[in-house]
Amino acid sequence: MRTRERKVKARAGLPSGRISSRDLKGNLKIAAAFIVLIVSGGVFGFMKIEGWGFLDSLYMTVLTLSTVGFREVYPLSSGGKIFAMILIATGVGVVAFTVRTAGRVMLENRFSIVFRRKMVKTIGKLRGHYIICGFGRMGRVICQELNEKGYPFVVVDNVEDSADDLERLGYLFIRGDATVDDVLLDAGIEKAKGIVTVVTNDAENVFITLTARGLNPKLNIVSRAASDESVQKLIRAGANKVVAPYDLGGFRIAQAVLRPTVLDFLESIVDNQEMGGLRLDEIHVPPGSRLDGVNVVDAGLRKDMNLIVVAIKSGTGSMTFNPSSGTEIKAGDTLVLLGYGPELERLEAISQKMR
Repeated sequence: MRTRERKVKARAGLPSGRISSRDLKGNLKIAAAFIVLIVSGGVFGFMKIEGWGFLDSLYMTVLTLSTVGFREVYPLSSGGKIFAMILIATGVGVVAFTVRTAGRVMLENRFSIVFRRKMVKTIGKLRGHYIICGFGRMGRVICQELNEKGYPFVVVDNVEDSADDLERLGYLFIRGDATVDDVLLDAGIEKAKGIVTVVTNDAENVFITLTARGLNPKLNIVSRAASDESVQKLIRAGANKVVAPYDLGGFRIAQAVLRPTVLDFLESIVDNQEMGGLRLDEIHVPPGSRLDGVNVVDAGLRKDMNLIVVAIKSGTGSMTFNPSSGTEIKAGDTLVLLGYGPELERLEAISQKMR
């Protein structure tokens, strides 16, 4: 969509047979429960069959399960020998599985620590990236879109179950509460270009917006609002744009009923599907740009690049739709263009060149 100096460096995908740390810990808990059950059964069995005391029965149970080969406390009866064999057959495998799982959990924790340290260093080097607060359904879609387009971003999420998914996908992330200053600072908010708050709680979205605006006054903030009452609160808190998913979804459904062809056209160019690579894009004109002070016709947008200027948004926020050929392009303007990828990228390169 535009010239990019850095793309998201996704960590190599994990092997398909890899068990997540959450699953490993779950297996470890199950194995530990089985060990407690087997040890309890062994103690009870030796006490019942051999008539031993608790300590001798516990010692014999541990001795049997560990297979170290020490001499029995007392000679076993025939029933005791049969019980010991059953205990070995059922218990040794569980013990071995528990030891192996515990080792994998320790290795996984060590790997996670090393990976997170490396990730923090990577995040510290980012400039002009985006911060996504919340990795729910909306957060996942946003991250997928940014990743496909090659934009650098960092996810901030406090849900434990999200960590494994984020590692698997190779996204840079900080596990923590986005309402805390230090967490946003670790995510590089002072050097970020924008932040998106899409946690499910509107109150948290307001607080994150307020915190982010205080840490970076120039930040572009887009927030999610589940209720109409939260929209104005988010704007007052410092959000540049507030999106109400239910309103937006209802509007698109209505358009699908009333203007299906128009909606199909807009979706195809926004999603960059079909249409031979035709897409809708925006290009900002910085101060000192070669486009500053040039008319639309003199810039050769239509003639030389086959680009259609849909609108021009001025630095003050006013929007001019379908500007005439004599409209002057000024520094701070944002051009909304319809065209093909190579021409759009060519124009962006020109817009970034200084006089």
